[in-house]
Amino acid sequence: MCGLSPGDSCSQKCIWSLMQTSEFELLYEAAAVNFAILPKSGVQAAFIFLLFLFSTLSRYKHYERWATANDFPVENVINDGSTTLEDRLGAVADLELVIRSRKLQDDIMVIAGDMLCADQNFDIAQVIRFFRSKPGELIIYYELEESEKSSSRGIVEVCSDTNRITRFMEKPQDGTTSRLASVVFYCIQRDTLSYMSEFLNLQPQATDRSFGRFWEWLINEKQLDVFGMKLPTGFQLIGQVGLSDYTKWLTHYSTKQHNNSAIPITCRSYARVGLMGNPSDGFNGKTIAMSISNFWAEVTLVESQTLVLLPHPLNDPTEFGSLQDLFCISRKEGYLGGLRLLQATCKKFYQFCSKQGIALTKQNFTLKYDTNIPRQVGLAGSSAIVSATLKCLMKFYNITDSDLPKPVRANFILNVETDELFITAGLQDRVVQVYEGLVYMDFSKKLMEEQGYGNYVPLDMSNLPLFWLAYLSDPSDSGRIHSNIRQRWLSGEPAVVEAMQSFAELTDQARVALKDRDWSCLARLMDQNFELRRSVYTDDCLGPGNLKMVQLARQFGSAVKLPGSGGAVVGLLNLSISLNTTFQLHLLNPIL
Repeated sequence: MCGLSPGDSCSQKCIWSLMQTSEFELLYEAAAVNFAILPKSGVQAAFIFLLFLFSTLSRYKHYERWATANDFPVENVINDGSTTLEDRLGAVADLELVIRSRKLQDDIMVIAGDMLCADQNFDIAQVIRFFRSKPGELIIYYELEESEKSSSRGIVEVCSDTNRITRFMEKPQDGTTSRLASVVFYCIQRDTLSYMSEFLNLQPQATDRSFGRFWEWLINEKQLDVFGMKLPTGFQLIGQVGLSDYTKWLTHYSTKQHNNSAIPITCRSYARVGLMGNPSDGFNGKTIAMSISNFWAEVTLVESQTLVLLPHPLNDPTEFGSLQDLFCISRKEGYLGGLRLLQATCKKFYQFCSKQGIALTKQNFTLKYDTNIPRQVGLAGSSAIVSATLKCLMKFYNITDSDLPKPVRANFILNVETDELFITAGLQDRVVQVYEGLVYMDFSKKLMEEQGYGNYVPLDMSNLPLFWLAYLSDPSDSGRIHSNIRQRWLSGEPAVVEAMQSFAELTDQARVALKDRDWSCLARLMDQNFELRRSVYTDDCLGPGNLKMVQLARQFGSAVKLPGSGGAVVGLLNLSISLNTTFQLHLLNPIL
């Protein structure tokens, strides 16, 4: 973030020369441009900054006196000799002037002096790390607000997979749907600096020597590798204003940040029931699932001085009444609470943003969670906590749906569980918790390989029949019910491969039944889904508790199946079903 020096107009650019060095700390005082480089014990860093400021001849004396008063090297205030807009050199010519006159042979960072970041905790080190990780230049961009026109900014088109900028358009009138706008915030490799002379020779007019025109030429014509990093925080281009206006903007942002920091962010994600096709979601099959409001996981995030993850008093116990109490709780609930889910989500979130080129602010927070989803009964309790945590982090850091689209978000949640915590899981739960409601999902191999995710279609939920849910009061770990099916599927065992194909066919038939409101057909398909699962998993794998619940439901004439990996059953309501003392039974409330 670059501020203004005393004076009644802004006419500066900031050029940082990035060089290898030892330890440093970069400090910024918001009242004026006051960058300092101080040693700090124990902090290893890769770069030091040499700051240069541009000034017109008419303002040079102001900057010179400011530099003297603030211990800023006067020789680093560059006077370009211009006195009016008519005789200005142009932005690229100014940059070339400082590079040539100061004989710079390093990578450089360029920031407009009239750009104020809304968040003073902006992490510039993250920008540099991302720049160093890419084989090219770096442009910082942001997503235009609804009131902003693309014709007023330099617009970039960015490849979501590589972060490479595929096209740059300087204030386009049409020809693009992109809403990603470049700002004067660049990192340029030293080997690219020589291109400036070539560009300036092609553009004799100062009005054509803007950075926008330079990048347009460098990317579109010279085909250089230039990458983009998103700036999620708000900012303001204050332009030709005085110090009083600058102070007002600082006050505005400081007040806004102070007010927002006191507001907790609370998000919920809900349990889900698989109505058809599961468990084929992990085997390139198709499923239909529904999120229910009966059970939920809730995560609350509050800004704090340090990053704190609060254990849940029941799910993450650290204090027990006795050794026997510890024994009983551990035997029933195991050792894995929700705290690991919060930590793994935060770790994966930072990793994702760093890889995708999304600059995060240096803000800390406290996370806590609560949940009423029954544990270990296959209702997606773990993924609900991860999903709710991700929602909080996205809101806190202003990450939008375009940064993390819903299909990719479902993959993210699954990866938190499978890659970080080695939880056996499929995509179905994460998809329906992201989309919410009733969702048809196709996980065919072709779709997954071509686009990295399946085809997800929200279905009409009006006039659905009543469903019920029952679950065991003392279940085993629901993940164990997957048995050795994956190994058998990967080895191409015909019975398992054909079963997964049959699950997909049942799902397509169930989609038609839901559309036609043919509930008797849907009931028949639910029973077939269970029997097909039973044939490949076997009774020993399903376990006596699951089989007992299915048997009781069928005694009362209700269609029934497993909604997840085991420990619960879901069925179409038959009013003759009564509550059994062995099971907990609920009528389901879908998320509309």
